[in-house]
Amino acid sequence: MDDARQVSRADAAPPPHFVSKEPWDPYVAEKLTVEQERFYMAGQWKLMWWRLRRHKPAVICGGFLLFMYLITLISEFIAPYDQHTRHIKHIFAPPQGIHLFHEGSFVGPFTYGYKMARDTDTLQRVYTADKSQVHPIRFFCLGETYEFWGLFEGSFHFVCPGNNGTLFLLGTDRLGRDMFSRIVYAARISLTVGLFGIALSFVLGLVIGGIAGYYGGWIDNVIQRAIEIIKSFPHLPLWLALSAALPVTWSPLLIYFGITIILALLDWPGLARAVRSKLLSLREEDFATAAALMGASPQRIIGRHLIPSFMSHLIASATLSIPSMILAETALSFLGLGLRPPITSWGVLLNEATDINVVAVNWWLILPVVPVIMVILSFQFFGDGLRDAADPYH
Repeated sequence: MDDARQVSRADAAPPPHFVSKEPWDPYVAEKLTVEQERFYMAGQWKLMWWRLRRHKPAVICGGFLLFMYLITLISEFIAPYDQHTRHIKHIFAPPQGIHLFHEGSFVGPFTYGYKMARDTDTLQRVYTADKSQVHPIRFFCLGETYEFWGLFEGSFHFVCPGNNGTLFLLGTDRLGRDMFSRIVYAARISLTVGLFGIALSFVLGLVIGGIAGYYGGWIDNVIQRAIEIIKSFPHLPLWLALSAALPVTWSPLLIYFGITIILALLDWPGLARAVRSKLLSLREEDFATAAALMGASPQRIIGRHLIPSFMSHLIASATLSIPSMILAETALSFLGLGLRPPITSWGVLLNEATDINVVAVNWWLILPVVPVIMVILSFQFFGDGLRDAADPYH
């Protein structure tokens, strides 16, 4: 039996052996090695960037936020009118549609004029399109004069209404002011409140949380009790109380900085606790001990060695805190206790739409809520992407 098995094995055909006929490239293995070394030798920030790029919603939302903040730099160019320009003949005018064809012929982007009449029953203004008035929209043109960032006068706009025409893309308010222009100008205030507020909150959180986490002991106990007292107050009533305490005689600029400081003073405890918890675990690491043995001061150990080791997590946390500040400013201004005219913010614009009867007829007055929602959602998605990318080794 064993001899038969040996004979059958000898007669069996050998298994096929496949050999690649492609020419051997000695640089392929080297390329793979270089790619592997590029990954393993990359720093934490580069790995964080690579992982963030794979998070498509975060990339899209980050691009949208970048676009919105670029708008704040050139609001005067984008808005066809000044934010305070009044058109007394077009009070509560509805949004104008943009058309391309007139009576079957191509004209290009243009708007029709308005016909205004009074409703005999409600005495409200009723606007209809006057198709006998065709106003081609002008691009890269000279229009209303403005003061660019309050520094120098200019009149250049990306879009201008036609000669003797109007361009109310989102309608007008009770004073005949263009809503689109006011929303564009308001973005500068509402978006920068979040940036300046989180910058101040970030500094307070790093300093106070770093002291509590590094020194510990009674210093940590005192800071933690203070944080608990601050966090025990309901935020909205505390915002209202502090905002109401701002003098009414202050200039709009002082009110702006006052609201920013109030929001920052109430937002730093969460960040301070995150910094404290990280430092409590990192201060016993070998690199921190080695720095202390070499004579480094506590300030240098905290600022040069401990905080940079988890800075990516702090940036992600700060990004998620910006929308809360924007919402807080919007809520305070909407309630009439935040920013006040002549400063224009999204909250101030929404404050003018508090009358439900006005909104039911003039629905375009609530359109400032659209950029608020879009910006808040974009910050949330972008912050989630940053938070996932902050730990590239996970």
